[in-house]
Amino acid sequence: MLVRVDFNVPLDNSLNVTDDTRIRRAIPTIKTILKAGGSVVLMSHLGRPKDGYSDKLSLKNIIPCLENLLGLPVLFASNCVGDDALDITQTLKPGQVALLENLRFHDEEKEGDEFFAGQLAENGDLYVNDAFGTAHRSHASTAIIARFFPEDSAFGELMAAEITALSRVMTDPASPLLAIIGGAKVSSKLAILENLVEKVDRLIIGGGMAYTFVLAMGGRVGASLIEQEMVDRARAILEKATSCGTSIHLPVDSICADNFSADASTEICSTDSIRDGWMGLDIGPESCAEFAEVVKSSKTILWNGPMGVFEFEAFAKGTFVVANALKDATEGGAYTLVGGGDSVAAINAANLSDDVSYVSTGGGAMLEYLEGKVLPGIAALS
Repeated sequence: MLVRVDFNVPLDNSLNVTDDTRIRRAIPTIKTILKAGGSVVLMSHLGRPKDGYSDKLSLKNIIPCLENLLGLPVLFASNCVGDDALDITQTLKPGQVALLENLRFHDEEKEGDEFFAGQLAENGDLYVNDAFGTAHRSHASTAIIARFFPEDSAFGELMAAEITALSRVMTDPASPLLAIIGGAKVSSKLAILENLVEKVDRLIIGGGMAYTFVLAMGGRVGASLIEQEMVDRARAILEKATSCGTSIHLPVDSICADNFSADASTEICSTDSIRDGWMGLDIGPESCAEFAEVVKSSKTILWNGPMGVFEFEAFAKGTFVVANALKDATEGGAYTLVGGGDSVAAINAANLSDDVSYVSTGGGAMLEYLEGKVLPGIAALS
């Protein structure tokens, strides 16, 4: 079987995998195929290579990690198409695993080139898409290739689990449904907020984006991060929430700093009365208590984006309070879904990834799903 996985994982300067989450999450699909008597050809991208081959972005670098997790040797093809690939993939025996070289060493991958997709298709008799992280891209290996397997394609276990998790939140959630949206900029999450505000019962807005909303309500936010051009649209979201009966929760207090640094001087201040030259970098103690209570009294919860600059210890408490509240809510029977790079990093840093219902592997794909967009990688197989 030809399996599209998402092995776009971080590497250190010695080219060792530093976070194997995406590889680990693909292992069940691989083992299911092997257990059924099949062989597996894996294809993925890694990073954003320019001008073809790059040793630093070769998928050969992840083979030690993959072999360790699989407990099996992995054959490596130095190209993803042509004789270099076919010499290995067409001679695989049941129980064997092969990995093709980085798809993005070929511009045709991102261009969604049909001929290139056909070349990839020659590497397997059946096609499985298990790469939710790239489902929002109409690339050759995720959407176009499905045309060559009209009756011989399927979702992998990870992809199916991702779709089920998102559908549970967006299609038939237990009420009250809460969305926690954080991060730096309103502009990056605007479409999500506009789509969610009429679907959820409660909406917590934290992180840097909260200050644009506070400004839209007439507050003074000092030197906090704002997007002036987003103020009117933020105000429109607040008005829409009122008309829909959706309760909006913004931080009532903030941990403020006199500059953007890990060792800045700090003070607690009302979020709508931050003095000139100071900036809000985390939610304050009152907001922590309020947000935790809202989380723990909800039955379906989606979390995307941190509450502050959690990379700095002084401004991490709000994010970790939310993470722990999600754990408590899950223990109380709520369904909790965490997604997006920073949120996943935070839940992992808090060692709570096993204490929530589901942690998504797809950042951009999840965001576009929440915006209400059709994901090409899913539509191609639906």
